[in-house]
Formats: sequence, C-alpha cells, structure tokens
Amino acid sequence: MSDHHTEIQINRRQALISGAAMAGGLALPRLGMGNTAKPLIRGKVEHVICLWLAGGMGQIDTFDPKARGDAATKKPGAYYDAIDTVVPGVKVCEHLPQVATMMDRVTAVRSLYHDVIDEHAAATNRMHTGRPISGTVTYPSLGSIVAHERGAAAAGVPPYVLIGYPNVTRGPGFLGARAGYLYLTNTNEGPAGLSLPPEVTPERQKRRESLRAALQKSHGSNTNPMLEDYDAAIRQSVDLSSPEFNRVFQLDLEPASLRNRYGSEFGQRCLLSRRLIERGVRYIEVAHNLNFLNGAGWDVHTKSILNQHLLIQELDTAMSALLADLEEKKLLDKTLVTVMTEFGRPPEFDSGGGRGHQGRAFTCVLAGGGLNHCGAYGETDELSKKVTANPVSVPDFFATILASLGIDYRKNLYDGDRPIPITDQGEPIAALFG
Repeated sequence: MSDHHTEIQINRRQALISGAAMAGGLALPRLGMGNTAKPLIRGKVEHVICLWLAGGMGQIDTFDPKARGDAATKKPGAYYDAIDTVVPGVKVCEHLPQVATMMDRVTAVRSLYHDVIDEHAAATNRMHTGRPISGTVTYPSLGSIVAHERGAAAAGVPPYVLIGYPNVTRGPGFLGARAGYLYLTNTNEGPAGLSLPPEVTPERQKRRESLRAALQKSHGSNTNPMLEDYDAAIRQSVDLSSPEFNRVFQLDLEPASLRNRYGSEFGQRCLLSRRLIERGVRYIEVAHNLNFLNGAGWDVHTKSILNQHLLIQELDTAMSALLADLEEKKLLDKTLVTVMTEFGRPPEFDSGGGRGHQGRAFTCVLAGGGLNHCGAYGETDELSKKVTANPVSVPDFFATILASLGIDYRKNLYDGDRPIPITDQGEPIAALFG
C-alpha cells in the first residue's frame, strides 16, 4: 500500500462479509470510501488517443519542472529551465513552448503513483492493465476494456488500433480476441496482411468466402467461445481489407503543410491517429518508440540524457499539432488525448549524469475530451520526489478515462464466472468534470 493513503483496517467480521459477497458475485465498494453514495460521473468522449512514451518520461524535466539541478556536481533538480504557460502559476519545461500555449486545454496529472517495482516490464504492464501481474488472471489492457465496452464508432473499422509493436500488456486478456487490437509499425504501409495479394481478385475472394460459409454451415452451430472469437476475427479482417478502410493510411492525401506541421515519424503517427478516429476507431495507442533520436528513448540513464531535449521537442511538436488539428476539425471535445508512461524519473543524477526510475511520483497528461482542464492537478514536493497533494492511483487515472467515455467505472467484468472490478476500485478525478 502506498504511503499516500492511510491503510484501511478491516476487522474479521468485515472480511467475512466481503468474502461472502464476492463468492456470490457481488462487487463491493471500497470500504470506508462511501463511493456508492456518489452518482456516477459520465463524460461525452467518443475517442481516446494515447501517446505512449516508453522508457519513463521524467516529470521533473517535462510537465512538473522544479529548480535546476546540476548533473556535473550531482545536485538534484531539473535538467532544464521552466517556462510559463497560458494557465497562471503552471509551468512546463522550456522545451515544451508550443504545448505551453495550449495548457488551458490540458491537465498534467502530477500526483500519479504506483507501488510496482521500478522495472520497465512490470510498470508497463501496470500502466496498461491497471493491475499487478497475476499468475491466475490475464488482465485486459485499457484499450481492450474500451473496445469491449464501447466497440467501434462506425461499421467496418476496428475499435482498437496500436501504432507500435504488439505486446501482451496491450492485449485483451480474458476479454478475448474481439477486444484485441489491429497494429501497424509503418505509417507508410498500414497494417501488414490486410491487403489482398495481387493474384486474389475480388471474384476469387468471394469464392473463398462462399466456401468458408459452406464449411461453417456443415459444421452446425458453434458454441465454443474461442472458435466464435476466431470466426469474428476472420469476418473483421475481411471487412478491414476493403479499399475504403485502407485509404485511411494514405497520409499523402493530407496537405503537405499539415504533414510538415506534425513533423517527424512520431508526428505522422499522431496524424494517422486523427484520421483513424475520423473513420470511427474508438481507442488508439501511438507509441513513441525507444531508440528514437537519443539512442535510448525516454529511459535516460547515463549519457542518453544529453539529447533528452530532442525527445521533448518532438513530443511538443507532435502533441501541439494534434491538439490544434483536432480543435480545428471540431473533434477535440469528443477526443481525449492522453500522454502515458510507465513511471517517472528521480531528481538525483546517476554516476553517468542520467536518471533512474521512480514510480512513487510521476506525471501523465490528459487533454481535450471536454474536461474542465486546469493546467495541472496534484502536487509534488520541491524535487518532484513525493506526492504532497491530491494523490491519483493508476486505477483512479483509468477510472477518469473510462468516466470521460461514459463507461461505468464501478462495474465488474467477468473472467468466466469470476467478477473482476473494471478499474480495481478506481474513482475519477471529479474536479475535471466540472
């Protein structure tokens, strides 16, 4: 249990009542929180674009700047100067000047925390599933939960797209293949395997579908959930191979001036995410991969911190272009843009002048989505090392995203007959919903 929350003591009688209720398939509120007395918060968001910064974005060097430190003398502190934003009293790193002008549409949640070991795989899993790794349950990712609960916003498109490399932490877990993702790694080509080979003409494809339908009919009704999911995946892949859907990946259809505004490959991924939500995709993760620009991505140990500013500048260009583009197309209020990472970085410098890992206090960002933005929510101490006000757990952060989509963040999902709370009892940041 984090030191930000007082440990809830449960006596023997309460424990027995809790166990009996769970055995009967009932979900209990968090004891002592009284959350059933609060009405559910429901936003009006239709889409989510998650900018995933693999490696661990240092909050002290981006959205939660503090006094300057000195890597040479090992004086703890920020690596860069801070600048003002359009929100009075809210500052960001000097390498985020374009985002600084848009912070009235943004909230940097500075008081996020988790208790996972500060190791990439475990923390990445926590920030995608909201849970610790389990030996008995494969939990679904946030993207898969959204896909399961809301589906696609239009016919003939997947509900969930990953622009990056596939990984089990991004997957559907016990929700099954229907809540899985379509992925691509190259914005110039689109997803591999969706386009039919040249020798497969439309007529030949129709004959194949007729044969498959005949085989299914001869087999009789199918009640195996795994086979049903497989059949659904086949049907969806056929829909997605259509020229209409594949047109969304043709970024050269966009004006050159707009493509240039987005900048690098990461920016082009962000532009593609906007095209995907216009087509009806519900949830998109855009990965800012490791080994971009500085050789190590956001995992800035030792000398990789020297070019960290290039990553921050790339984020500034892409994120500001995405927010402006969505706003110009009147999509920002119904699209929640998040910036997420597995943990933050401590204020101290390591022996090589870089930074280690820190999960007990870090920042993720929310933008757009019609929220009541305030520039920054939550506070950390003078070195961004410890949360000092308005702590936000990972389940709380997930609940905020689900609430913005109008999803019941107190409901149960089911792994077979086993009820599993959708956010591990998270509660949304109520102040953002006005």
